Amino acid sequence: MSIPVKIVNKSHHALPAYATEGSSGMDIRAFISSPIQLAPLERVLVPTGIFIAIPSNLEVQIRPRSGLAIKQGLTCLNTPGTIDADYRGEIKVILINLSNEPQKIQDGDRIAQMVFQQVEKASWELVDILDETERGEGGFGHTGKK
Repeated sequence: MSIPVKIVNKSHHALPAYATEGSSGMDIRAFISSPIQLAPLERVLVPTGIFIAIPSNLEVQIRPRSGLAIKQGLTCLNTPGTIDADYRGEIKVILINLSNEPQKIQDGDRIAQMVFQQVEKASWELVDILDETERGEGGFGHTGKK
């Protein structure tokens, strides 16, 4: 099933696209006038030239590309990044270099992927006590490694 989404492409690159029939995310590309050199642990906001009108019952999540992460150590911060349905600005991606060497981003590089997700709204129900569970108040690491 495909949901129609209005898009403005101010870049000279093809529209975001699914790489394969079974892909969950659409690859999005850097739209930059000159290469970006990222030092180790440096982060940058990379424009894409893409603007979209997300339907009101959806959000878009910006996620890292696994190949970029393993091969170059480049990944997205604020992952997954959420784009709300009422945002109409340019989609930009926060990248960080987690490798030990400088990494270069070129115009047209596939830098992240966009995944459309259904959004459910919640409403609060104020109560005096919550129901008991086996986990209870056990926090981080409470269930162990295995």
